[in-house]
Amino acid sequence: MELRVEYPDTLLDALQETRGEFEKEAKMAMAAKLFEMKRLSSGMAASLVGMDRVSFLLNLHHYGVAMIDLEEEELVSDLEHA
Repeated sequence: MELRVEYPDTLLDALQETRGEFEKEAKMAMAAKLFEMKRLSSGMAASLVGMDRVSFLLNLHHYGVAMIDLEEEELVSDLEHA
């Protein structure tokens, strides 16, 4: 399937990016946000952008998204059972 997003030609100049760079970044931003919202697993999000899961997770910080998002209680429980 394909998703089309229209944007003005001036956007690329404003961002100082090529079409390919912008589209790759937009795709990654979308995947990162869907992962953050817990709508996609890290594996599915990585597949969406065409990269392996580890690379996707290591790039999340560029988009302000935590790799691991646990509540304090979950973290304490995980540590107690480790």
